[in-house]
Amino acid sequence: MNHFLNHSFPFQHEEDVALMEEVQTSDMNDLIVYNDDVNTFEHVIQMLMSVCGHSPEQAEQCTLLIHHKGKCTVKMGSFSELKPMRQGLCDKGISAEIR
Repeated sequence: MNHFLNHSFPFQHEEDVALMEEVQTSDMNDLIVYNDDVNTFEHVIQMLMSVCGHSPEQAEQCTLLIHHKGKCTVKMGSFSELKPMRQGLCDKGISAEIR
């Protein structure tokens, strides 16, 4: 057993730490945007900026990843935080889902 771990956290076992880390990250979801043959780069960039709050550079990088990889996680957060963003993107004709 790692002694540093025992002194740094108020848990008795490494398993407790692993469980706590899992609980802390389990409420995080990904907002994923998928590539299509309909939307232009400019449209996707503009929607990522207006709907997701991306900077122009961040939106452009995500759009390039979407185009070349077929999809990209454009935002991480709680389901309730991502749901209106997903709906906003979908309302603008962009294929997106929360995972």
